[in-house]
Amino acid sequence: MPAFMIHRLRRILGVLLVCALAPLQAVAASPGQDRVLIIVSGEGRDQGKTRPGFEMDELAQAWHVFRDNGLAVDIASPRGGKVEADRFDPEEPFNARLLADPEAVEKLASTRATSSLQAEDYAAVYVVGGKGAMFDLPEDQALRSLLAGVYERGGVVAAVCHGPAALVDVRLQDGRLLVEGRRVTGFSNEEESVFGKKWAKQFRFLIEDAMRERGALWEEAPLMMPKLVVDGRLITGQNPYSSAAVAEAVVRATGRTPVARTPWRDEATMALVQRLLQGEDGSVRSELAADTARFHPELIGLLGYYQLQVAAGDDAVRDALAIMQLAQSHMLAPQLEVGIAEAQWRLGDAGQARQRLAKVLATHPELDEARTLQAKMEQ
Repeated sequence: MPAFMIHRLRRILGVLLVCALAPLQAVAASPGQDRVLIIVSGEGRDQGKTRPGFEMDELAQAWHVFRDNGLAVDIASPRGGKVEADRFDPEEPFNARLLADPEAVEKLASTRATSSLQAEDYAAVYVVGGKGAMFDLPEDQALRSLLAGVYERGGVVAAVCHGPAALVDVRLQDGRLLVEGRRVTGFSNEEESVFGKKWAKQFRFLIEDAMRERGALWEEAPLMMPKLVVDGRLITGQNPYSSAAVAEAVVRATGRTPVARTPWRDEATMALVQRLLQGEDGSVRSELAADTARFHPELIGLLGYYQLQVAAGDDAVRDALAIMQLAQSHMLAPQLEVGIAEAQWRLGDAGQARQRLAKVLATHPELDEARTLQAKMEQ
C-alpha cells in the first residue's frame, strides 16, 4: 500500500463534531484539544501464549489515522511501562509502518500509567482490544475515572473489540453509568463462542452480557463483519475489522475531516464481502480476480467458514456459502472445501455435498473436519 503523508495541521476547536449527523456539543479549548490517548492492556506475555495482551492491528491502524490527521498520541496502560501484543503479522503494512516509527516503538516500550494522567490533557481516549483488555482494564479504577473525566469535559470516549470492557463500569459524576441507555457494540457473544475458547472462561464477564445488564442498547453485525456505532461522543467498534472506522470517527469528533487514504487490505476485503452480500456477485468476483493482491482471500474463506459454524437459518447458510465460494479459486485449503460441502448439505444439496466431501477425503483421509462431516451426513 502507498505510504501515508503525515499531516501536522492544527486547528483551534470550539466544538466537537460528531459523525453521522450527531448533535453538536460545545467544548472548551484546552491544551489537550489536539491530543489523543490510546489505552492498551499490560497483561500480555509470550505473544499471548501464557497471558493475552493487546491487538497490535487495532493499535497500529488507529495510531496512523490519528497521526496522519494531525493529532498527537500518547499510549498508556494500567501499570505503565513496556507492554506486549498478542501474536501479529509484522509484515502487514500498517504494522510494519508502526514498527518503523521510533516514536511509536518508544511509547510502547514505556507506556504511561493511567494513574499519572489528567483528563484535561486529552480530546479523546481510544481503548484497544485484545483478550488482555478483559483482565486489567475493567479493574483499573484510575482508568474508569479518566474515561469519565474526559467524557464529562466534552471529550470523546472510543473503544474497539474487547476494548469496550473498560467502559462497562464507568460512572459519571451524577452516578449514572456511561453506557446506560447508549448505543454500543463490542466483541459479541457469538464471536466469543467461536474465538474465545482459550481465555473466555476466565473472564469476569462477557462484553455483550455486561452491556445489556447495564442498560446499554447493544448492536452487532454478523460474526467478524465491521460494525461502527456512534452515540454522540461515545464511539465503539465490534471487532478488529472495525478499528479504522472507529479511529476515523474519533477524528471527525475532534472537528477534522479525515485525510484521504487507500484502505488497508483487510478493510478492502471486508468491503468486498459486504458488496457480495448486497448482490454484486459478478463485479466482486471480477475485481478480486483482477487484483488479488489488493485483498486477503484467506480472510474471505475463513470468514465464510466461521460464519457457517454459527449460521442459524438457511439465509445465513447461503451467505456463508457465497463468501466461501468467493474465496474458493484463490484459497487452496481442504477445510474450505469441507465448509462448502457442509453448506450444500445443510441447504439440501446432498449430492453435490457428498461428491465434494469424497474428493477431500480421497486426498486428506485423516482430516478431522471431513471425517466429522461425513459422520453427520451418514446419521
